[in-house]
Amino acid sequence: MPGRTGTKSGTGRSGGDTGTRMGSVSRLGRVAALGAVIAAVTLVALVLVGGGSGGYEVTAKFINAGQIVKGNPVQTGGTAIGTVKDIAITDDGQADIKLEIDEKYTPLREGTRAAIRQVSQSGIANRYVNLSFPPDSEDVIDDGGRITIDKTSTAVELDELFNTVDAKTRKALQDFLKGNARQFEGAGAEANETFRYLNPALATSSRLFNELTRDKPVLERFLVDSSRLVTALAERRDDLAGLVGNLNQTTRALGDRLGGVDQRVHVVERLEPFLGEARAFAADAEPTVRDLRAAVQRPGRDNDLINFLDTVPRLADIAVEPKRRNGKQRPGAFPQTASGFKDAAPIIAEARPYTTDLLGWFDDFSTTGGGFDALGAYARAFIGFGETLEGPAKRGQYKRCPGSAEEAASDGSNVFSSEEQSRLDCSESARATGNVP
Repeated sequence: MPGRTGTKSGTGRSGGDTGTRMGSVSRLGRVAALGAVIAAVTLVALVLVGGGSGGYEVTAKFINAGQIVKGNPVQTGGTAIGTVKDIAITDDGQADIKLEIDEKYTPLREGTRAAIRQVSQSGIANRYVNLSFPPDSEDVIDDGGRITIDKTSTAVELDELFNTVDAKTRKALQDFLKGNARQFEGAGAEANETFRYLNPALATSSRLFNELTRDKPVLERFLVDSSRLVTALAERRDDLAGLVGNLNQTTRALGDRLGGVDQRVHVVERLEPFLGEARAFAADAEPTVRDLRAAVQRPGRDNDLINFLDTVPRLADIAVEPKRRNGKQRPGAFPQTASGFKDAAPIIAEARPYTTDLLGWFDDFSTTGGGFDALGAYARAFIGFGETLEGPAKRGQYKRCPGSAEEAASDGSNVFSSEEQSRLDCSESARATGNVP
């Protein structure tokens, strides 16, 4: 019995020690697990709160966020270079959008422009921020810097566009879109293939416009000068219309005469013997031309024609410059002639209606009465035998006006007014025909 009792007592002490050790291990495991959880939470907090603090960030101010959300991409030229990290509303109701840029694209340069764009019209989370870099800028935007609102732009929503037009225009636009849908119905694959081949042309156009806008002062000056040119052309459009019309007639006349070019070529071929003789004549004339050149211009003073002409009064002095001549200050020959023509203008105007009569008289009456012009027959001062044969001769008709041998036109186009009759000292009542105005 004592032995069993001792055995039991020993067994009880051994089990108690084991239980004590297991309790200690369990408490230690719980502490270790709790520490691991705390460490994990701390690590997550560091990642979420402070993990991004080492990246390059800039804040761009927009008029509105344009449905941008956190996580939207930041691109340039179709390449993703960062993400939208945060969006905040400013005190003046605009939007500050914080952009996180990948390290390989940092730092951004001063003059960088930001624009909110949309991948498609479907959905609201398909926006992205597009950055356009300046062509040449050495100043950089520091980490945490800003892109001001004058260098940002927001995507235009379709609703805003449609609100700018009236109902009639919206209906026409709707019909246009429906018509395009009918046009491409059943031919979508072919249209897509066609548009795929347009990509190189569009890309080339994009590079062209980038080059055009690279030097903005030169482009602006070109546009301003072009505007002035177009304005000047618009002001002279009547003259240009006449010029184009005359050029058209000239071109047509040249085209009509092209048929004679072959004949002219044959004429030139026939001139070949003559040109050969002319070449020999030119060779024989060489001494004469050399002597003539010596007579016109020879080294030395007062020994050639040029020196002789220098001794003659200048033509400009005689023609246009007023000088004292023959004891009186007199104008040049050209101004004096112009004054004489001006004073003679009324006399010339008085004689103008009788021009054809005078020319007929110069021609010894050979064409008198043989033709007509705007004022009637060439002869405007004669007595027709028909008047004498048809009845008593009319007397007192010694003040006939030019063209009075013809009937007076119904519109009065060949009838002189009272003022013109007084100036010409004629009377329309003395018209030779029975139709007296």
